[in-house]
Amino acid sequence: MEEKIIECVPNFSEGRDQNVIKEITDEIEKVEGTKLLDVDPGPDMNRVVVTFIGGPEAVQEAAFNSIKKAAELIDMSTHHGSHPRMGATDVCPFVPVNGVTEEECIEISRKVAQRVGEELQIPVFLYEKSATTPERQNLAFIRQGEYEALPDKLEKPEWKPDFGPAEFNAKAGATVIGVREFLIAYNINLNTREAKYATDIAFELREKGRSARRGNIDPVYLWGEKIIRYQKDHFPCGNCDFIGKSIDETTEHCEKEHDYDLLKLLKLHDMDPQKLEGRPVKKPGKFKHCKSIGWLVPEYDRAQISINLTDYKVTSMHDVLEEARGLAMKRGLVVTGSEIVGMVPFQALLKSGKYYLEKQGRSKGIPVKDIIATAVQSLGLTDAAEFNIEERVLGLPKNPQDALVEMKVTDFADEVSRESPAPGGGSIAALSGALGASLGSMVSNLTANVRGSQDVDEVLNEAAEKCQDIKNQLVKAVDEDTQAFNAFMEARRLPSKTEKQNKEREKAMQDGLKKAVSVPLNTAQLCLRAIEAAHTVAENGNPNSVTDVGVGAQVAFAGVQGGIYNVLVNLKDIKDADYCDRMRKKCETLEKEAQEALKSVVELVKSKL
Repeated sequence: MEEKIIECVPNFSEGRDQNVIKEITDEIEKVEGTKLLDVDPGPDMNRVVVTFIGGPEAVQEAAFNSIKKAAELIDMSTHHGSHPRMGATDVCPFVPVNGVTEEECIEISRKVAQRVGEELQIPVFLYEKSATTPERQNLAFIRQGEYEALPDKLEKPEWKPDFGPAEFNAKAGATVIGVREFLIAYNINLNTREAKYATDIAFELREKGRSARRGNIDPVYLWGEKIIRYQKDHFPCGNCDFIGKSIDETTEHCEKEHDYDLLKLLKLHDMDPQKLEGRPVKKPGKFKHCKSIGWLVPEYDRAQISINLTDYKVTSMHDVLEEARGLAMKRGLVVTGSEIVGMVPFQALLKSGKYYLEKQGRSKGIPVKDIIATAVQSLGLTDAAEFNIEERVLGLPKNPQDALVEMKVTDFADEVSRESPAPGGGSIAALSGALGASLGSMVSNLTANVRGSQDVDEVLNEAAEKCQDIKNQLVKAVDEDTQAFNAFMEARRLPSKTEKQNKEREKAMQDGLKKAVSVPLNTAQLCLRAIEAAHTVAENGNPNSVTDVGVGAQVAFAGVQGGIYNVLVNLKDIKDADYCDRMRKKCETLEKEAQEALKSVVELVKSKL
């Protein structure tokens, strides 16, 4: 089962008193199932940003407990700092990282917000993806006027909190809670000490772009001699020579010709469309959900483009890196590598790894760890500092240390051979199918993406990816089969002294048996898919490796039969007759399809020997 991970990044209005900060973070670490990743205090801002992760229930509890502790220890009536703030816990975002949907995360944010409002009597506003109105999506909008404006704001109907009283809490202030996308702090390294070059490229990349210039803008845009400005009845486009007579006319032009919303761009620069006379004309950058600046990093003795990617699903690391490489080359510079600050979601690196494999004309149907290694190497993540995949990647697929699939082959064989009933045939069936799919992937990758393979590259690359997916699912099933059997055995050991206990035990046993059926049924279905993929590979793969495909199909067929055997053996004790009938029919169909698929592969293999 995929591990569920949520990141929580509460910002507390205390950046100077280490004892107070420690008491707050202690509340997080006390909750089993959480991991404190970072504590970043800012004395001048008088604010600390805390980052922790965990499962849904653990994160809920830790977030609430830390907010409660902050409300006890921090007095907002005496608080001063350079950073905007409105409460002891100013903002508490939740970020779905792995195995959790956005909707599930929003529900969690609402539960925490409700507890904070009702139990702590703190006004709570929901923001970003949890917001109840479009205006409240924006944190800056909610925080207007900060703590000092709360007494008046809370008296207005339009500022009624989403949870908690519409009353001023002088000590704790108010709190903003919601769900946002994972923010990747990503820096791109340049072979220069001149921060202005990094800034010039940063302005090209970031969503809000820059002031438009004319004259001498190549190769460095900042060298442009003149900043264009809006004048009365004179509204130039930042991207071309068009000049509108009104802001509406220019907005329409930008939408039609350049595909961007000029009014939204002006808002990003805090510019009022009705008061533009004398203000600089703005042109957008290349990427949405991208914020960036340039600076010099003395520690690395080079300039960096410092980037925040606020939605990597829209704009990824490789998107901005490849564009930066082109912009740097145009300016006579070289991108030497890049850096991830803090943590990064597994899916973000996986996406980049697949991008570079495709760009190199290589198969994406390879083990996940190889794809991640490709991403690390291609992004140049070890250019200026070490990058430890195990420590820095959130949601990295891992098996528990005591998982069967983590054993050495000899130890696993010994474990199977012992007198204990599990691991048994179901686990071996899953392993057989995984090995069969692996052989299909191997032959696909051996054949494709070499000289003269163009005609079969597409079909074999697709087959390799399919085989990897089947393999990954079947590797999980090795342990899942044993776990399902153990769940049934635990149900059998439940007490049965009373009539109520008897009923509960019987229900648990029946549920356990159905679970013990569903896992091997899935194994059999996946193994059939492995045989079908083997046919594609045998048909298009290197004839010298066709016997490997034949072996893969044979062991996958053993996985089909093994899965079916384990379904049927458990049906005899299940009392739901309709369910048993459906399962037997499924098994009959599965076995027939697998026999036909295997026969087809065997004939194809033999014809090429």
